[in-house]
Amino acid sequence: MPLLRIDMIEGRSEEQIQSLLDTIQSCVVGAFGVPESDRYQIVHEHKPGRMVFLDTGLGFTRSSQVVSIQFFTSPRTHVEKMKVYRLLSDRLEKVCGLNPNDLLISVFTNREEDWSFAQGEAQYVTGKLP
Repeated sequence: MPLLRIDMIEGRSEEQIQSLLDTIQSCVVGAFGVPESDRYQIVHEHKPGRMVFLDTGLGFTRSSQVVSIQFFTSPRTHVEKMKVYRLLSDRLEKVCGLNPNDLLISVFTNREEDWSFAQGEAQYVTGKLP
């Protein structure tokens, strides 16, 4: 169950944002094997100048279309992470027209006791979720 925080500069239409979210979800399902209904996405839109993403010395440029995706997830394998990075880059470019240079992805790993889906209960710990 990954929780995704998606940050972008404001200005995209509702249709563009929905396409972005749907494409991201299909990549998560494809890479991590989670059910389609296992979908937790939070979008944050920022005013121009409120997101600064330089190139870390790698020599690429970014545009005002930059998107940051942060995954908060239970442990994932190296292979799963590399797969989701590649799927996101490829599909967001193909479906949404996002330049791969405008995509920043980070993963934050947590454990079963770090999740409560409702009712003040840690459902992974209690066994209600596998």
